[in-house]
Amino acid sequence: MRGTTRGSPPRVSNTEIVWSWIGAFLGIASVSWVNHLFFEGTDLSLMIGSYGASAVLAYGAVRSPLAQPRNLVGGHVVSAIVGVICWKLLHQYPLIAEAVAVATAIALMHATRTLHPPGGATALIAVIGSAKIHAMGFWYIVVPAALGPLILLAVAVLVNNIPKSRHYPEIWF
Repeated sequence: MRGTTRGSPPRVSNTEIVWSWIGAFLGIASVSWVNHLFFEGTDLSLMIGSYGASAVLAYGAVRSPLAQPRNLVGGHVVSAIVGVICWKLLHQYPLIAEAVAVATAIALMHATRTLHPPGGATALIAVIGSAKIHAMGFWYIVVPAALGPLILLAVAVLVNNIPKSRHYPEIWF
């Protein structure tokens, strides 16, 4: 509660800002494009809100342990499994389902070394999502929770290795 006297984080270079923007734009646009090509008009949806937060990590904090491939993909998948199970078992008790989904997702991401903060949102979306999300059932784990992060990862590997100032990933597994 006391905080520190260190002040604000250091400013990143304009080049870093531009590459973060390019990566985020191409990553989210790629997920959206694949969603449009293959899933529009179906009961499956590839785009979920937690990908915005994943983009911040994968393109804006490329060296963060939370942005590495194991965490990016594994965190979403583990969390989706938890979220779907919580919805199926506890949907009659939304308050409990929501809390159990997020708390259990965090615990399992810790246990599997896949901690990725947007994964908490992926678990929560499985519980509070629309009827379309709920109708997906366990398909939610594959589309969007596995496929979306894999697309974001492919773009991150390509874009984050173009400038000499960036290297991604730091570690694969």
